[in-house]
Amino acid sequence: MCFRVRLRIGPGVTAAASVPQNRLLGISLRIGAATSFGFMAAMIKLGSEIGVSLVELAFYRFFFGLVPLLAWMAMTRNLGAWRTKRPMAHVIRGIIGLSTMVCGFSAVIWLPLAEATTINFAVPLFAVILSALILHEPVGRHRWSAVAIGFVGVLVVMRPGGTELPPVGLAFAVAAAFGGAAVTITIRQIGRTESTPTTVLWFTLFSIAATGLFMPVFARGHDGATWAILVALGLFGGVGQLFLTSALRFAPVSVVVPFDYTQLVWAVLLGWLIWGRQPAATTWIGGAVIVASGLYTLYREHKLGREKPGPEPL
Repeated sequence: MCFRVRLRIGPGVTAAASVPQNRLLGISLRIGAATSFGFMAAMIKLGSEIGVSLVELAFYRFFFGLVPLLAWMAMTRNLGAWRTKRPMAHVIRGIIGLSTMVCGFSAVIWLPLAEATTINFAVPLFAVILSALILHEPVGRHRWSAVAIGFVGVLVVMRPGGTELPPVGLAFAVAAAFGGAAVTITIRQIGRTESTPTTVLWFTLFSIAATGLFMPVFARGHDGATWAILVALGLFGGVGQLFLTSALRFAPVSVVVPFDYTQLVWAVLLGWLIWGRQPAATTWIGGAVIVASGLYTLYREHKLGREKPGPEPL
């Protein structure tokens, strides 16, 4: 069995190519993406702790992340990906995506990696709500029940009324999850006419331009170790994005998406190795509830034939 995809060879030229379905490769790429994003989050936290501003972190995430993206476009002969007939749609997607990214980075800065990552897994739950409200997609009692249970898991992780976690960090984490769902809806609408490389490239360029406006104010000189962290931040983010996109070429969404949750393993491991922080029992319990509800939501989407790719990561 194979997929038929269209590759952009040059200006105005397309060619059909067969991409054989390889579930093991798709799963491996998805695990690679989750691993990359786990290390990217660690670079965000490390950079913040040594004095790098949020604006710089955001700018260099995309500036250095552009390198693997352009290399991938060259290797796949997709150099015409910058062409679009819907520039304003990409601008709107960029505003939503960049705002979400800022909230996500802020959550990682304020919260331990494990808690910030766990709350972000609520994206599919918010996506169900927005799909019903904006796209008017029918949502049955099964998925509404999964959403309700998933949000109970979020509350368990947040531990309202008895937590040492800073409220501002929790607010950023919830906002990032909601924004991730909004990105999902936006991409689903843009994806009807725009290719994935086009969407990714426009978002990257928009984010570089938007954050670059503030760099004259926030940019600072850094030592070699700090620059290494910033380069790693961008490369991990860029490579993770490519792995995430490529995984869907070789395996269905329902097969690869469950492996996104391996990012939590890296969040826990890196949080322990670098900061000596172990998640509280409530994080494990709430995380298990959120993951289970997310997987059940994905199962229902697959069963109804409506599974869609997840949101692009930060």
